[in-house]
Amino acid sequence: MGDIMSKNIEKEALDNSLDNNIALFKRVFKDDETVIFREFQNKWLKAARCCIIYVDGMVNTEIVNENIIQPVLRSDLSENMESENLLKEFQSKIVVSNDVKTETAIDAIVKSVVYGDTLFLLDGYAEALVISSKGWQSRSISEPECAKVVRGPREGFTESIMVNLSLVRRKIKNSDLKFKFKEIGERTHTKTCICYIKDLASDDILSELERRLDQIDIDGIIDSGYIQELIRDAPYSPFETVGSSERPDIIAAKLLEGRIALFVDGSPFVLSVPYVVVENFQSNEDYYNNYIFGSMNRLIRGFTAVTAITVPAIFLSIVAYHQEMLPTPLLLSISASRQGVPIPTAVSLFLMLFIFDILREVGIRMPAPIGQAVNIVGALVLGQAAVEANLVSAPVVIVTALTGIMTLINMNFLSATIIFRNFLLLGASVLGIYGFFMCIVIMYLHLMSIRSFGVPYMMNVTRAKNSDGQDAWIRAPWWTMTLRPKIIAAKNLVRQSSAKSKEK
Repeated sequence: MGDIMSKNIEKEALDNSLDNNIALFKRVFKDDETVIFREFQNKWLKAARCCIIYVDGMVNTEIVNENIIQPVLRSDLSENMESENLLKEFQSKIVVSNDVKTETAIDAIVKSVVYGDTLFLLDGYAEALVISSKGWQSRSISEPECAKVVRGPREGFTESIMVNLSLVRRKIKNSDLKFKFKEIGERTHTKTCICYIKDLASDDILSELERRLDQIDIDGIIDSGYIQELIRDAPYSPFETVGSSERPDIIAAKLLEGRIALFVDGSPFVLSVPYVVVENFQSNEDYYNNYIFGSMNRLIRGFTAVTAITVPAIFLSIVAYHQEMLPTPLLLSISASRQGVPIPTAVSLFLMLFIFDILREVGIRMPAPIGQAVNIVGALVLGQAAVEANLVSAPVVIVTALTGIMTLINMNFLSATIIFRNFLLLGASVLGIYGFFMCIVIMYLHLMSIRSFGVPYMMNVTRAKNSDGQDAWIRAPWWTMTLRPKIIAAKNLVRQSSAKSKEK
């Protein structure tokens, strides 16, 4: 990947003169008033002319003042000098920091400074010290608003990548938990971290993820959503093939199954691969509650997802094309409600579902109390007014409301639900029940063709052997889930010691 910053300063080099080095970095950070240059000198040793450079707001000023400036100013450098290299003496004896390194490359120095480190320059030396002093403000750890649970941990990821890594490390205290850092973005130099458990994750999937990350050529990464779109399989599909979560317990559980996580600095959403279809309907709370209750909730989520996609199309195909399938009293009731309505049923359904999606989007973007009021009042008022004005029939409003409620249960599946709901509705409006089933077949074939980093997207649906079906549409008891999913955890299937004999 090209590096714009390196191209601009690749011809520059540090000099033995402190004044020349200061002038160099003033050229590099020209017109940037957040960069602070602080010159000072030790009172006992006049040769110890120093300058520190840091970005205001990115450093911990207490570290800079007490661990760098004060030790240099107050230390008697004229005595107890064991080396002629004064810069090495500063690094080993004077500067108080857990991370101090010597650096000569200008591009590496600039990257460190803009990331919150402090640069220490000393007169007479053509190298510098890079001192860790990061201290920018970050959001405190709290429960994610969009992933609340009744039972389970209340922690959520923040925008700090190091904080997020520590949250996972606290849950998996094992030396096999590995972290590989990469920088992506020619201008933003966004730090990312690949996280996996060495003896569980597939080497092929890990290599493929690294290959896709290396191929990214973009000027900036602001959120993990950028990378999620750039590395996914089936880029034109509405189904997500790369998972994301704000919860450390979910990411830790995925790592323990052999998956690989990708952390992105500045984003509270951590990506995970591979990602299969049943993960859209799974919740971390399923594993904290009784397995019967967890399985029931999971089946409800799967049922509502299927219903949200199919109910409008089934209703339209029967009412508009196949009235003979309805009982006579129900058919008469629907026909009576249609009296005086000038808009066809198909148009009414498209219109009402579109209005519901508008209300849903408004409720999300507005402050929580106002958004809830808009959703409730808007749905009631608009639905009642539309029926009274004979713009739509009452059954259409009922179907729209039922579909909208079931759509909101699976927010991870939202985009695919809306797109394929309209796709099935369009097929039913043209060919009735035949068009509906044709679209169902097309959707199913599409799902069967998708892969996520080589793993079939419908893995736990089409493969029920060994341990692959124990944690799919139902959550089996923990004492029976002795093995990990076979395709994902290719290196080590054993989850519990009692499974060793089964693995053999």
